[in-house]
Amino acid sequence: MKIAIGSDHAGYRYKQAIIEHLKKQGHEVRDFGTHSEESVDYPTYIRPVAEAVAAGEFERGIVLGGSGNGEAIAANRVKGVRCGLCWNEEVARLNRLHNDGNVLSLGERVIPKELILPIVDTWLSTEFEGGRHEKRIRLLDS
Repeated sequence: MKIAIGSDHAGYRYKQAIIEHLKKQGHEVRDFGTHSEESVDYPTYIRPVAEAVAAGEFERGIVLGGSGNGEAIAANRVKGVRCGLCWNEEVARLNRLHNDGNVLSLGERVIPKELILPIVDTWLSTEFEGGRHEKRIRLLDS
């Protein structure tokens, strides 16, 4: 799978761990930055991830910050993006299953390190169930 990823300074360490994990699984990953823990403004790195997913250049995107809230808001401002802030595996599963989420938002300051990779794996492996949810997705994307 082709995955775009970006973070601000507060999500940098988890981003690096996720990139390594995804590459080991054989995914193609593009890091949109940031490239250190030096303070930055998150939209600079989050919006390009969302735009690349919306344009179809990547199948999925992952964005990270301190809480993940601002990152989800910034990503969802891009038409065609359905970004969910997920804090456990069940929320990640439901984001994909019911909402066909194409961007995942995570908060490094609020999610324990041992949960981060299972959340990512669950989100990537869950398929959208479609059916009655397809109308909702069309409305969201219009």
